[in-house]
Amino acid sequence: MSGSTKKIVLFSVLGVVVLLVVLVAASLLWYQSQLSPVGSRQSELVKLTIPTGTPPNSIATLLKEKGVIRSTQAFSLYTRFTNTQNKLQAGDYRLSPAESTPQIVTHLVNGNTDALTITFLPGATLAQNRTVLIKAGYSAQEVDAALAATYTTPLFDAKPLGSDLEGYIYGETYNIASNATVSAILNMTFIQYEKIIKDNNLVAKYKAQGLTLYQGITLASIIQREATSGSEAQIAQVFYLRLAQNMPLGSDVTYQYIADKTGVARDPTLESPYNTRIYKGLPPGPISVPGLASLLAVANPAPGDNLYFLSGDDGTTYYAHTLSEHEANIKAYCQKKCSTN
Repeated sequence: MSGSTKKIVLFSVLGVVVLLVVLVAASLLWYQSQLSPVGSRQSELVKLTIPTGTPPNSIATLLKEKGVIRSTQAFSLYTRFTNTQNKLQAGDYRLSPAESTPQIVTHLVNGNTDALTITFLPGATLAQNRTVLIKAGYSAQEVDAALAATYTTPLFDAKPLGSDLEGYIYGETYNIASNATVSAILNMTFIQYEKIIKDNNLVAKYKAQGLTLYQGITLASIIQREATSGSEAQIAQVFYLRLAQNMPLGSDVTYQYIADKTGVARDPTLESPYNTRIYKGLPPGPISVPGLASLLAVANPAPGDNLYFLSGDDGTTYYAHTLSEHEANIKAYCQKKCSTN
């Protein structure tokens, strides 16, 4: 073999080797990329059920269809390499697109069907609680159907027919079975709410203040959005005195609520029965879910004769009996907050 022929053979062999190295490297890069999370910033969980006896390739297909893995091929390769393809367990799961394929495989191998922990916050609106449920893995259709459903509970005795669940999804953390329906979750919040009301004798206490349970919850929902911690009972006193003197409540959070709900600009002159700047009495219904302190404040308002309050720029609540005192408080303590809607 001549020297030139040897060189050709050598370069050919080197070329094949280089090509193989490139192909292997490209395959490894592809494999690693396909094991990465579908969406590292996605916070919503995906609810899915793996029936007993589902083969590994069908599990891979289900995961891909649900959007929690990038590739069925990479998933299958990973489970083969790690000897886990026959260890994937059936059950109800909530998986995150922010998890990598190895994390999801570990989840399925452990086989612990997921108990759901869900938190509704005091002061949240119905729209915000709807988002919480969707982020927990329920579809918008499931959530909307449950929110529109009819429920039988003493909690709704004074609730007007046709009114929605605003103010009624009690703010608490709940531990729920993974396969729980949205309606089951809502019923848990109603049961907790009923317990709070019964334990604190709120129906009778609200009646003593001249309010139905629904009206008491409505007033408490306003206090919830207005108050800083510890100021609830004093704010309740202000509102009760304004109601007694046939004055508008004058609460900015009421027109802000309806403006946000209807998608219009926040305007203190907004024409709506929810705008207690211009309409006297309580708004048509709650504007948020009240927490315990606000519910108790409506039952047991503080003594006093104040007709005005404001939350100052420093977070302190300042009270006044007269309008001139209130205006002085605005000038002294509320230059920033009171200049915005």
